[in-house]
Amino acid sequence: MSKTALALALFIGWTLALLILMESIRSFLVLTKRVAANGFTPGNENLSPFMQRLARAHLNCIEGLPVFGGLMLLAIATGKASLTDGLALALVGARVFQSTIHLLSLSAVAVSVRFTAFAVQMVVAAIWTWQLLVALG
Repeated sequence: MSKTALALALFIGWTLALLILMESIRSFLVLTKRVAANGFTPGNENLSPFMQRLARAHLNCIEGLPVFGGLMLLAIATGKASLTDGLALALVGARVFQSTIHLLSLSAVAVSVRFTAFAVQMVVAAIWTWQLLVALG
């Protein structure tokens, strides 16, 4: 398996892990009758600040998957994974770091660190886009 394929699987796995965590907590809240089964909002606005951050961290992954995952899938499908292999795990590491910081804090410092992790992902995606366009053009 290429590093790009591994990174794509890890990105999807991380997104799923955040979803499982959120739905496990929601299920607990329903089972303990703290929240009605129909009492949830998409962003968890009526729940704890942690649950709100968890919903947003998961949504960040969903929003990024078409771009970052799409580039990785394009590289794999066209036999150009060698172009993305070098930075693939760094991209996923930056995504996991971004999500983890998001879960921990909304302080100004945390938001700046989180944005830096996202900026790393954007730079990697821009590099990949350029490399793939050149290689496939």
